[in-house]
Amino acid sequence: MALGDKIFGELAEKKEWNALQKRAKALPADFYKTYKAIQKYLFNMGLSDWRIFYEILDLLELASLDGQTVKEVIGTDVAAFADNFIDDKKQDWHEKYRHELNQYFNQNQR
Repeated sequence: MALGDKIFGELAEKKEWNALQKRAKALPADFYKTYKAIQKYLFNMGLSDWRIFYEILDLLELASLDGQTVKEVIGTDVAAFADNFIDDKKQDWHEKYRHELNQYFNQNQR
């Protein structure tokens, strides 16, 4: 990867992150505080793909538009709610790699 591509890629990613955070700030105050708390928790847990926040933000935006409360959406265990997002992603990757491994093995065994 050329240096220019890397720099422009990082700038585009930063712009995408800032746009996501701007959307979050438009949430009602209680939803925004919850979003930020989940964000902090997931980063402290070692989250490496910040794009998961799109899913969380979409859910919170829809819930607020539907007139739901944060507690109705997330429940009483916010950490468990956040962990479910990580677990779902881990499971997706786990299945993807299992499938790729089996496919590779089946193609190379003749």
